[in-house]
Formats: sequence, C-alpha cells, structure tokens
Amino acid sequence: MTQRILKINKLIKQELGKIIFTDVDFPKNIILTITKVDTSADLRYADVFISVLPDEMNIEIKRELKENIYFIQGKLNKKLHMKPLPRIRFMIDKSGEYVEKIGKLIEENKL
Repeated sequence: MTQRILKINKLIKQELGKIIFTDVDFPKNIILTITKVDTSADLRYADVFISVLPDEMNIEIKRELKENIYFIQGKLNKKLHMKPLPRIRFMIDKSGEYVEKIGKLIEENKL
C-alpha cells in the first residue's frame, strides 16, 4: 500500500468520524467506532469498517448508515479536496468477534 493511500485512509477515517458523530442520529446507548478504512488503489471505493456496541445493533446501525449514505458522502466530498473522490461503503468489522473466539479457545485448552 502506498503512502498516498495510507494518508487518504487516515483522512477519510477522521472526516467520517466527525460527520457521523455530529450529523447522524443513532439510538442512545450505542457506541460506533470506525476501525479501519481501506481505499482501493484506483481511489474509486473506500471500504469503511465499523464496530458497534452492543453487537445486536450491528444490522440496525448499518441500515441507518446506508439510508444516510448520500448525505454522508456529500458532506465528505465537500471536506476532501481530491480527485477522484472515493465512494464509501460501510462494512461491519468482525475482527473483535474473531479475537474473542480465539481467546475462548485458548482458555478452554489451558484446562
């Protein structure tokens, strides 16, 4: 991955965090974290991985983000001064579940 892509990933993550925090309404008692951004080499797409607590709200929060995608994309496009502007796609980050599963397996094997 090039330095440019790494910088773009970081910039998108920062700006999306600000936009989502200030402009999108979520139910109370929800913690949403942008864990990672992967921008394609041709800068057409940016996959935004999110983590939601509690886990049972994953589907509802992803649906809420999809419903607001045009608004979020528009705000992001105004903040970024680059061409082409990557189209964002939200994904649920499953790495936390994976780590928890591995931890349980290790604990079971210690006994």
